[in-house]
Amino acid sequence: MDDTRPTEPTTGHGRDVERIAAEWLARRDAGAWTDDDAAALEAWLSRDTAHRVAFLRLQAAWEHAGRLQALGAGAPGDIPPRGAWASVPRERVNADTPDPATLVFAPRAKPQRRRTWPLAATAAIAACALAVGWGWHAFGAVEESSHGTALGGMDTVALADGSRTTLASDSRIDVRLSRRERRIDLQRGEAFFDAAKDPRRPFVVEAAGRQVVAVGTRFSVRRDGEDLRVVVTEGVVRLEALPGDGTPQPATLLPAGSIALARRDGVLVKTVPLAEAEQLVDWRSGLLVFRDTTLSEAASEFNRYNARKIVIVDDTVGDLRIGGSFRWENAEAFVRLLEQGFPVRADYGRDRIVLHAP
Repeated sequence: MDDTRPTEPTTGHGRDVERIAAEWLARRDAGAWTDDDAAALEAWLSRDTAHRVAFLRLQAAWEHAGRLQALGAGAPGDIPPRGAWASVPRERVNADTPDPATLVFAPRAKPQRRRTWPLAATAAIAACALAVGWGWHAFGAVEESSHGTALGGMDTVALADGSRTTLASDSRIDVRLSRRERRIDLQRGEAFFDAAKDPRRPFVVEAAGRQVVAVGTRFSVRRDGEDLRVVVTEGVVRLEALPGDGTPQPATLLPAGSIALARRDGVLVKTVPLAEAEQLVDWRSGLLVFRDTTLSEAASEFNRYNARKIVIVDDTVGDLRIGGSFRWENAEAFVRLLEQGFPVRADYGRDRIVLHAP
């Protein structure tokens, strides 16, 4: 029996399993591999799921790191690349085998020191696996998911870290939660985030070349093309440009009651009473709240939630200023109120409502 096969660890520590897996991998790639070795390896792999996981992860890391030949630099003799033993034709092996009758046995030489390059390979595999394993542990995703709503829809999603997010109409987010970070990519629309407190894992919302960073707080992020609006209703968040976007800008701290408008040319921050900031996220209750808002802006808000659009064809009508709370799912009721109290005339079509001056 070959006594150079990897031996079982005396403890069940994960590092022992990694070491054994590395030794098996190095022995297999060294070339002196038999059917008995293969059977012994398979038995070890079958003994525990952790064995197979460790071996497969090390094998992937090893293949990514390059050929075994590179690890043998400086070892005596040329080390053939992986798989070279299997590529030797059987005819050549037979042709090179001498006649047993002509063999002359010389005195046994002193045992030579065992070549150390397989040990170097094992160490290199273990080091590579350690780096890959640390990266996987720190940044490997524990949850990846996508969530979206249709036009006129709304949805509240519970995340694995205890956070909750509410998606407005026609919105989409991609979620990636790792052991080091909770990252949300806002693809379109608007979302309100109730981020669970976890100082070890920042809660990051990315959109339009910027990111909003929090630890545990409540805020909304709205994306309008390349523009961004952030409303903070609890705690403090940090608004900053994404690294490497070519336009370095200082980070902006936003406490509760802040409304930040981020455009390509900079960030505009407005501080309002908390109740006013909360009104901007009342869409979660089905309400749109306007305060001295132009009718053009109000119509745009209704159009975010309804397939039947409000179209303003007269600038004097669009400049009218309104206020109040309205149900976003009933654009027609909103327009009829306008007709009663403002100089507005409406034409009601199937797909749109057109507003004119009287």
